[in-house]
Amino acid sequence: MAAARQPEYRIDPQFTERWSPRAFTGEALDQGALMTCLEAARWAPSGSNLQPWRFIYGLRGTPAFDTLLSTLVESNRAWAQNAGALLIVLSRTQRTVPGKDEPQAIVSHAFDAGAAWMSLALQAQALGLHAHAMGGFDRAKAREVLAVPEDHAMHAVVALGRRGDASLLPPALQEREAPSGRVPLATLVAEGRFGFEG
Repeated sequence: MAAARQPEYRIDPQFTERWSPRAFTGEALDQGALMTCLEAARWAPSGSNLQPWRFIYGLRGTPAFDTLLSTLVESNRAWAQNAGALLIVLSRTQRTVPGKDEPQAIVSHAFDAGAAWMSLALQAQALGLHAHAMGGFDRAKAREVLAVPEDHAMHAVVALGRRGDASLLPPALQEREAPSGRVPLATLVAEGRFGFEG
């Protein structure tokens, strides 16, 4: 792995080996492999065990894949069309509480959905697959074509599949097809009180 992926402290290699390529082979993903990744997401930690995350998926070569692909911005659609599957990560934002007239907010819904996404990404890596989450999609269109209710937040569309050669990408993206580094830990962590810049 590139020097940009050297941790400051010793951690399990799964964390530095996981990255988000854009080049995929274009081969269809086996449904069993997809369900294994989703099963890992199911076991993510959850506030009050509410498990608010939801996933809508489409396997390559199906109408569901094409529908999810249509929600992406053009720059993402150009490479994500070669993924083996596409998924959208959602979370339920409200719950019904016995004895309450109005639905109650699930304050940790996005946090929990993020944990489920990371579980999925690490399981994909363990299977020899790669997952790339994208924020670049048309949320209004996704809500309409996927029939997503208003009480569900939409976080990202994930491309999942086998990594392909960088030559499959447009030249500008070929240059970026490498694991990225991270800012130093000291810029992310403070003891006792907020002390961050920017």
